[in-house]
Amino acid sequence: MLINNTKTRSIEEFKPLSSREVKVYYCGPTVYNYAHIWNLRTFVFEDIVVRTLRFLSYNVKTVMNITDVDDKTIRDSIAAWEDLISFTQKYTKIFIEDIKKLNIVPADNIVPVTTLIPEMVRMIQTMINRKNAYLWEDGSVYFDVKTFKKYWNLAWIDMCNCGLQSGARVNSDEYDKENVADFVLWKAWKESDWANFWNEKFTINGSEVILKWRPGWHIECSACNMKYFGAQIDIHMWGVDLIFPHHQNEIAQTESCSRKEFSKYWLHSGHLMVDGKKMAKSANNFYRLKDLEEKYIDIKPSVLYRAIRLSFMNAKYNSEVNFTFDKIESNISVINSIDELIKNINREIENSDNLQTVSRDFRETMQDYIHEYMYHLEDDFNIPECLAVMHNFIKFLNTSLREKLLSVPELSSALDMFKTFNQVFAIVDFDVVVSEEIPMDIISKLEARNAAKKSKDFELADKIRDELISLWYKIVDSRDWSYVEKI
Repeated sequence: MLINNTKTRSIEEFKPLSSREVKVYYCGPTVYNYAHIWNLRTFVFEDIVVRTLRFLSYNVKTVMNITDVDDKTIRDSIAAWEDLISFTQKYTKIFIEDIKKLNIVPADNIVPVTTLIPEMVRMIQTMINRKNAYLWEDGSVYFDVKTFKKYWNLAWIDMCNCGLQSGARVNSDEYDKENVADFVLWKAWKESDWANFWNEKFTINGSEVILKWRPGWHIECSACNMKYFGAQIDIHMWGVDLIFPHHQNEIAQTESCSRKEFSKYWLHSGHLMVDGKKMAKSANNFYRLKDLEEKYIDIKPSVLYRAIRLSFMNAKYNSEVNFTFDKIESNISVINSIDELIKNINREIENSDNLQTVSRDFRETMQDYIHEYMYHLEDDFNIPECLAVMHNFIKFLNTSLREKLLSVPELSSALDMFKTFNQVFAIVDFDVVVSEEIPMDIISKLEARNAAKKSKDFELADKIRDELISLWYKIVDSRDWSYVEKI
């Protein structure tokens, strides 16, 4: 298994810390609003990584935080006249519903960071004791960047030329490389924070200090990892926008406390653009899953969600994705065609009398597909190439079905192949073959239509077809039979 490690900027063979389990952490959402499609693209990428590792028989344990206290959550909860916990729980629930719609497997542990205050306090106290952190005159505790000699490692910052000034501090949760400075671990309370504070005790210069404080953003993920995984993890993930400062600061905090390498591998997904432009509310191209549901209200939800997921998978995870409605609509057609193929395979199994065993040629063809699929999967999660293998397999099946080349055991094997693909892709719905019972009057209309068609009374046949459509049933004709299904 090869992985493109952000930390080393190189392709490396994946070697977990332990053969017993693989520890995977990914940053969760900041729950001050709905997750947007860039967030969701990143969560799909992370889901692909976890599904792939599990498919390859690794025992993967996953943890994700929920940022329910930071500058944004406090600001927007106050603006909404809601207490912080109620406000963030509302958006947390919406987020969990959204990722489940996209067939994203929730993390084993989903942790609101407000439950991690004791862990944060312990880590900050350790950094104070080791002179990595200090209490400043504004009442906040800051991390002293100069005390961590490897601060440049992840973000590849040149500490000699980054403009770091002695004594420079940054109190904001988010900033860029142009503002490298000592960052806040524990923020002093201010009136605009309202009731959002914790009274915690620290020992500084031999004296106990108790102030109204709240955590900075970066310490939250470090504390979450420390509680659930300890000092070291195998893989840390999120989008490229968090490489600096968030992930760089996580490393500085955690390694200052543990004196061990925090994460062995770092994986980051690329930017998501919309129609070739940066997504922004001011550009009117800012979309949430809710917006797509409203736009495609006439599309069956399960089809839409799988088409959205497929759209996020069509580009390599660490490359830029250009989101367009044309691509969504194209992928809706792809999902519908896969659904029809699954239905056709099952109907052929039910109606075919070809019970011959699996031929050697078919078996070798299947082995070729799975071998190529595995090759690309283990090549740094190259999902676009894996999808190409599946599309070639679909072409092979459509031709074989049309020409009646496959036996029932071979058709069953084809379904198993789709299930193999789906362990990672999660875009195939095998329940499409489970349909409600067709009423007898609808079946009678189908029989009358088929009789009219056989007697070349096409006007009557079309009239019955239109009548069925008005009753929300469509006729599907194959070479050997016709059937109706609910629209």
